[in-house]
Amino acid sequence: MSKEDERVTTGIEGLDGMLNGGIPKGHVYTVMGSFGTGKTTFALQYLWEGLQRDEKCIYISLEEDKDAIVTTARSYGWDLEQYIDSEKVVIEKLSPADAEATIHKLKSDLPRFIKSFGAERIAIDSVSLLNMLSEDQQQKRERLFGLCQMVKDTGATTLLTAEVKDDNPRSSRDGLVEYTVDGVILLRYDFDSDDVQTSIQVIKMRRIQHSRSVKPYEITDSGIKVLTEGAVF
Repeated sequence: MSKEDERVTTGIEGLDGMLNGGIPKGHVYTVMGSFGTGKTTFALQYLWEGLQRDEKCIYISLEEDKDAIVTTARSYGWDLEQYIDSEKVVIEKLSPADAEATIHKLKSDLPRFIKSFGAERIAIDSVSLLNMLSEDQQQKRERLFGLCQMVKDTGATTLLTAEVKDDNPRSSRDGLVEYTVDGVILLRYDFDSDDVQTSIQVIKMRRIQHSRSVKPYEITDSGIKVLTEGAVF
């Protein structure tokens, strides 16, 4: 089996079927959505799946600190502390406020660490905050491309979360990440007079056939679940 044929399961019920088995190994993909759609939950669930498969994982946060992330994971029944203690997962907090130090870590320290640690899965939450470190569009593009290339060179399968524009929920905030990554999964919610409906769609995933259907999903006390038999109204 070639590397392109190997799949990395997301651990999200219903989604791996939409992807015909999962994310192609070594891909860098993004999960986009507005606030409250479950991007962080998705990232944690993706890493938890890797840990259950005895894969080493790295979670890089530009928002919450380590304790908050561990607490969030525990609320879904995912005990990260045991895997932190056994050095199966590392949670790294970077500060968007210290732009110079953050960029240095991403360019210099992180590639060496990923390779020495042997990470197979990486989650970066959120790349939108990383792009906010610069006002220059060209610099944003170069940094994002460099980040994607760096993690691809390590061989890890990497998830980037990204915020969407308020006036266009199908586009990332800076309009860059969806053109840089190998795959895009869109989370969104729609309001009607009675309820809020959440939906998921695989917008693109290079080199594989995948469903483009829009399916409802729910965030339960055990994580995200795609309702593959459901319909979005």
